[in-house]
Amino acid sequence: MAQTTHNPNERILMRSTLIFLLVLGGMLGGLTLHGADAPQKLRILLITGDDVSVHPWHEVAQATRETLMASGRFDVKVCEDTGILEAAAALRRYDAIYLSMYNATTPTLTDRAKENLLHYVRGGKGFVVTHLSSASFKEWPEFASLCGRIWVMGKSGHGPRSTFAAKIADASHPITRGLADFEADDELYAKLQGAAPIHVLVSAYSDWSKQTEPLAFVLPCGQGRVFHHTFGHDGKAVRNPAVQSLIRRGTEWAASGGVR
Repeated sequence: MAQTTHNPNERILMRSTLIFLLVLGGMLGGLTLHGADAPQKLRILLITGDDVSVHPWHEVAQATRETLMASGRFDVKVCEDTGILEAAAALRRYDAIYLSMYNATTPTLTDRAKENLLHYVRGGKGFVVTHLSSASFKEWPEFASLCGRIWVMGKSGHGPRSTFAAKIADASHPITRGLADFEADDELYAKLQGAAPIHVLVSAYSDWSKQTEPLAFVLPCGQGRVFHHTFGHDGKAVRNPAVQSLIRRGTEWAASGGVR
């Protein structure tokens, strides 16, 4: 049998090629493992589409989506039709519903949509309600309970939009842990109505009501979680870095029960 011989340079090339393939394989394996370990993004359904004329809802929705997406923790879908609440199967795809609208001109929810929303949250999902959204569906008592506090026309109100000092009321909660008092440029909502037990996270003194008002709070709903904040008159108000942190952390808590 003829003996095969290799040039020394060929052996060096073969060895180098083998080492390169092994290193490349390790790198790819590491990338695959890293991808497998990466946490799945939380799926958020942001419902918008209507409000009073002084609230630019397109702008607020865009700023909110950008705020959430920038964290890398969320996959946000925007819907401008509350009719989506009639599709229970569609809602199950999401970890939390973020309501950023007031139905100033659109009809109220159908009975099916109301039932689906309550079942969704009570079954263990998250719900985020913001700014004037709590004034929606005023004929529906369960919505008031879901929000914890609601804006009631003729009773609730605020002074002129201004810069005010927002205070962290509970620095131990996962949403506000590590956050500091901040200045907000927004409408300071006051005299929201309701008697449900709420856990206040952020508050501010209102010159209009002459009392300290809850601006961000949480409450349970069955097995689900509700995060309610009153910020968001316009895009500028939402893009305040401190408000952005609050929105991200509150939405994550509502969707998952914790904050990374």
